[in-house]
Amino acid sequence: MGIIAWIIIGLLAGLIAKALMPGRDPGGIIITTLIGIAGGLLGGWLGKVLFGIDSIDGFFDLSTWIAAIIGSVILLAVYRLVTGNRRHA
Repeated sequence: MGIIAWIIIGLLAGLIAKALMPGRDPGGIIITTLIGIAGGLLGGWLGKVLFGIDSIDGFFDLSTWIAAIIGSVILLAVYRLVTGNRRHA
């Protein structure tokens, strides 16, 4: 997949992760996209390590989207733990 595909998947996976885990997030659209991209990589790596499958196959593959969303939810939870207690003025 190309870099544009990773950005699109990252943005959509990050948005879906935020929809699955409602609440106030200290990040905007760029943080959401970065969490989604990193979540896709994390989800692909977890799929390979835990199940021995290559879950990042292509843009239109369901396994790619599932891995990206699961990874994004995990990273969003970690992100909220790290930054959730900070107050913005």
